Amino acid sequence: MNDLFDTANFQNSYSGVVEKMLNRQQNPIQYQFVIGQSNIPLNALIGKEIRLSHQGVIRCLHCKKQINKSYGQGYCYDHFMQLASNDSCMMSPEKCHFEQGTCRDNRFAESVCNQGHYVYLANTSEVKVGITRSSQIPTRWMDQGAKQAMVIARVSTRHLAGCVEVIFKQFIADKTNWRNMLKGDAQLMDLNAIRDECLFKSREQVQSLQEKYGLVAIQMFEHGEVVEFNFPVNQYPEKITSLNLDKNPEIQGCLKGIKGQYLIFDTGVINIRKYSGYELTIEY
Repeated sequence: MNDLFDTANFQNSYSGVVEKMLNRQQNPIQYQFVIGQSNIPLNALIGKEIRLSHQGVIRCLHCKKQINKSYGQGYCYDHFMQLASNDSCMMSPEKCHFEQGTCRDNRFAESVCNQGHYVYLANTSEVKVGITRSSQIPTRWMDQGAKQAMVIARVSTRHLAGCVEVIFKQFIADKTNWRNMLKGDAQLMDLNAIRDECLFKSREQVQSLQEKYGLVAIQMFEHGEVVEFNFPVNQYPEKITSLNLDKNPEIQGCLKGIKGQYLIFDTGVINIRKYSGYELTIEY
């Protein structure tokens, strides 16, 4: 342990199970660190020394029992396999199997999957296509570290959102390059022009989908508002070093910024959402 670790004078300490950070759309975005029963405002800690430590305890976010390994960002193996929210169709909604009668939980399907969804473009490190429920806008975009985002379609179910996304994936990425996202602010892009190009290229496939399910079920937008985000980052890293609490249970550094679900330290970056269910101590 270096001198910095030895001499840091921490005034505050909180311990408990960690969940994904909360965010609120302001300029810049405001973040809270969720640990146990406490929500710690993080923006005020940028520029200060922080220590995160893990004593080896992980708990399932659903049943709260202690587990040796986390599955699906915070679940025991049983609930990773049982919960509908962890089914593979959540990652690939075009493969929804509700109509086949093999959904893990029909009540979940009715309350989540069979509700209106949006297809969107987001500019993270490059422009990508994605889907989300209306209740997750703009949270989803901020969680992904998007500089810009806009809605391009409204559909009646998650399954149809996935079908539209698959069409657009032929012309545009559907994943965020997290390393590039953390290297700096994305360059502003003309999302309207990119949407128009994708709509032109996908016109026949989208029309075929609309003929099958109806125009009301799949509404494509030819006009849309571009939303911009400003993340609280004082300094982006020149080199991306990923910090891992499983390999090194104590990490410390000066907090340089927050983007997506990442804390950016002068010693590296850490994806807090990855450690949902971990019992941690945060000191600052």
